[in-house]
Amino acid sequence: MTQAVRMTASEREIYARGRALFDQGDVEGALAELGKLLETRRGFADVHYMVGVLRDRQGDVEQAAVSLREAIHLNPSYAEALLALASVCERRGDFEHSREYAERAGAVSRAAPGALDLTTRGKLANLQASVGDAYAEVGERREAIDAYRKALDRCPQFHDIRYRLGVTLREAGLPDQAIREFKRVLRGNAKLFDAHVQLGLTYYALGRAQDARERWEAVLRHDPARRDARMYLRLVTERKEAPLKISPPQPPPGVGGDPL
Repeated sequence: MTQAVRMTASEREIYARGRALFDQGDVEGALAELGKLLETRRGFADVHYMVGVLRDRQGDVEQAAVSLREAIHLNPSYAEALLALASVCERRGDFEHSREYAERAGAVSRAAPGALDLTTRGKLANLQASVGDAYAEVGERREAIDAYRKALDRCPQFHDIRYRLGVTLREAGLPDQAIREFKRVLRGNAKLFDAHVQLGLTYYALGRAQDARERWEAVLRHDPARRDARMYLRLVTERKEAPLKISPPQPPPGVGGDPL
């Protein structure tokens, strides 16, 4: 609550019902109760936050953004509202504002250690990674790299984000940095064969064809069904005189097999 004036007993009952319905996932019921409260009390940030989240669940992102902005106006340090608004902006395609709100939420968490729980930090990291994906898709690789690194500042153990960072670093002409990131992924999860394949491609980009072949051969020993590793290995082996065309990688589908 951010308003000094206390609620009346009737208003407290309405708030309690609205909060309980919100927690239960009853969108229509919660909106009805919280709407009553907003008729007399518009100065409570958490009421606007809940209404914003509920509007978002209904698919009304425009009204969700209005309510979430009001919550942040009333409480500029409302990390959950900042994170929710960043998510709304990201889905509207407003990546600049999404990044701005995500960074503000991160600044709040750094200023108040422990303010965000692990689940919320994970959501923030994934949101920032989504912004990175959007930048990478349109070729803005430097911005994508920055977004991925900020996501990893929140959750360094998110290997799928680090994998995307490695791919983008290589595509940005920074293969040495890409190798470091792929190796960090594999130290955390040696079974992620996609990272092994991409590490081989990065070695090849540096002219280290033998290291690339060894990497792909190792992948095939543990997973003979890997068509990408087999294709790259065949092209490098049979066409040593021709440059290998590196296809855009697919997101890692999962893990399997034994550690290499």
